[in-house]
Amino acid sequence: MRKKLNKNLYRAILILTFLAVNAMIIFGLSSVWGFLNTGASRSTMLHTEIKSRRMYLPEVVWDTSAYKGRTMENQSLQEIERDYLNGWYVKNLALHSNKTFGVEDYYTDFARVNIYNIIDFNEAHNLSFTTTTTNHHPKLLFYSADGQLVVFEDRRVRQFRQTYSEEKLIDEEIDTSSYEVMMLLEDGFWRVRHIQQVRSYFENDEVEVNADWHIKGDQLYFKNRKFQIKGMNYYPQDSPWDMYGENFEIEVIDDDFQLLKNEGLNTLRLFVAYEDFGKAGIIPTKIEKLRKVMDAANSKDLKVILTLFDFYGDYSVMDWTLTHEHARQIVDEFKDHPALMAWDLKNEPDLDFDSRGEALVKRWLEEMAFQVKKIDHKHPVTIGWSNAKAAENLKETVDLVSYHFYEPMENFKNSHQKLTEKVSKPIVVQEFGLSSYNGLWNPFGADLTEQAEYHKYMQQQFSNSKIHFVSWTLYDFPEIPSEVAGSLPWRKKKQTAFGFIDFEGNEKPAFEFIE
Repeated sequence: MRKKLNKNLYRAILILTFLAVNAMIIFGLSSVWGFLNTGASRSTMLHTEIKSRRMYLPEVVWDTSAYKGRTMENQSLQEIERDYLNGWYVKNLALHSNKTFGVEDYYTDFARVNIYNIIDFNEAHNLSFTTTTTNHHPKLLFYSADGQLVVFEDRRVRQFRQTYSEEKLIDEEIDTSSYEVMMLLEDGFWRVRHIQQVRSYFENDEVEVNADWHIKGDQLYFKNRKFQIKGMNYYPQDSPWDMYGENFEIEVIDDDFQLLKNEGLNTLRLFVAYEDFGKAGIIPTKIEKLRKVMDAANSKDLKVILTLFDFYGDYSVMDWTLTHEHARQIVDEFKDHPALMAWDLKNEPDLDFDSRGEALVKRWLEEMAFQVKKIDHKHPVTIGWSNAKAAENLKETVDLVSYHFYEPMENFKNSHQKLTEKVSKPIVVQEFGLSSYNGLWNPFGADLTEQAEYHKYMQQQFSNSKIHFVSWTLYDFPEIPSEVAGSLPWRKKKQTAFGFIDFEGNEKPAFEFIE
């Protein structure tokens, strides 16, 4: 009897212990879950992400020359600018999504009421807005003695806005306005207390400059002399599409430039890849290498068409300020370089019309042209369209009309003539060429002799009509990245053999007609 009692007691103790352990586990899990759910709100997390990443980068030029109150510290001004721009960013997000996340972090109770009312109205009427600002010119008016209040007028705010009704685009516009702004320091953040649009009139602040490059009608001039572009799209043979990477060798590049100069060419087209150069945060070592390349070109008296945004394909309005910041840094760095001839805004953007929308791509290009010319109005701007028909786009926006020609050579005269009838500006055949690959993946392709005949014919056309040209390309390349020509082998293999010099460094027959 006693043994049976002890056995039952042991069983009871084991059961109670099991229940207690499970209760503790459940309690622990619920505590962890509760802790995680009582952490940062979505709004606070958004604030932290925005504050740490700087996701909105329009141009900002402060005027602090005359204001009332205490002296403005540089650190405080930077914090005011950061939170003010972030306020614009979260407001733009709110108007796009009709959600209020983040608004309370950058607007006081008083100011956010108006935003909430707008969102309620838009949601009720199936409206939404995609908006960005690209340029701000705030003038400081007052900074309180306790450092808790600031007043300024944000002048010449350039704003792009798309209006959607039931997710269909019904209107888009660009306007320039000014805003009276009051901000308060609350909980360590500067919040907008008051912002009101005001009507203002401004004089054009652009000035006439003495530019070496200028255009009269359909003629390009350099230092008052007619200039015919005779150029080459350039990548080093051993590091194509990674020209500014770890295998960068300026001595090799310098030798190539000397070769091109010796053959009578006067122009290079070089590429700046958006991601490779660091997007909005330009990588200093890339700039240093590009400067060495530009210096090498200048030492050989070669001029450079600098193509921006290679391999970029987003164009979304919310991304505009980041691309503008990228362009500002590049353009500001090289706008006074003696080798620079022109800014090429984008390579073959018309190929993105189907995936991104023709209207959006064109708007991005128009705005990018405005931003580049705002920084540098001494050098022409162009766009590298994929064919002559596409080059009719935005002909009023650019200074040089550039297109690429990869059709049969017999089509060139007619294609080029049609374009000359549509535009009255200098026209550049910015890429052209013929692959000499006729192997397994392109058995009916041109051979070396046919490639040479092609270039002989094209050079005759260029010479007879004084047409600007930039050949594709100096070298054959052993490997072509998939992002350049896709992954299909018959496309990639064809791209390996457009050069005037083969894999072994030998001049192909076409080299005779490089100029």
